[in-house]
Amino acid sequence: MPEVFDQAPPARQAGPAEIRFEGVSKWYGGSRESGFLAVDAVDLEVRRGELVALLGKTGCGKSTLFNMIAGLQAPSAGTLRVQGHDPFRDFAALRGHISIVFQNDRLLPWRNALDNAAFGLEMMDVPKAERHAKARHWLARLGLHGHEADYPHALSGGMRQRVAIARAFATEAPIMLCDEPFSALDEITASRLRGEFSELVRETGRTAVFITHSIGEALEIGSRIVVLQRPARIAYEATMAGAGEAERTQIRARIRETLAL
Repeated sequence: MPEVFDQAPPARQAGPAEIRFEGVSKWYGGSRESGFLAVDAVDLEVRRGELVALLGKTGCGKSTLFNMIAGLQAPSAGTLRVQGHDPFRDFAALRGHISIVFQNDRLLPWRNALDNAAFGLEMMDVPKAERHAKARHWLARLGLHGHEADYPHALSGGMRQRVAIARAFATEAPIMLCDEPFSALDEITASRLRGEFSELVRETGRTAVFITHSIGEALEIGSRIVVLQRPARIAYEATMAGAGEAERTQIRARIRETLAL
């Protein structure tokens, strides 16, 4: 049986924690009692090499957790560390350590696929020849060899998202944050990309946090699934490694029950 928890799990024996939430809460306006509470005392570790799916209904606080990891917001209470740094106060220290794949591709329309895939490296002041070599490599890995000179308007939605994923991998950042990156795609394209993405994450040893509101997507992509209820708190958690079909069916049912509460 896979590990299943109603509360946060005990410390794991895998790689060291890349991301650690300790009693993290976030509220907007006033105080915890008078303001809008978005995140409620979250304790969570994401260890090196894990692909963790954060699953919850729209408005449950997933994006707030995501934004705090990315250093875009600070916790109102508790401690958050990414590779030992406070991502909000030490934002510059994590430059090049985190890459993000957004819900829409966010490609620059005046840049071709190669220059879009190299954009993150350009922001890191990587020389042109080197950044183009890395961008070409990742475009090829994602099935876009021969499309390097194409502009976004000439690419399908799935191809544009492949460029966005290539851009994220090309930076060689050890941590990847993914905010529902396949939700705008048709299911066949999305399923194919999910499989390729999760395989590349594992192959390269990256650590990834994947935001989703889809149970099927979480089961398909996550090595660990963390289910959130509003305001964001961990209501259920399951490790998927070694789970057979019967166990996955049981986990799916438990997730449905948790989200229905």
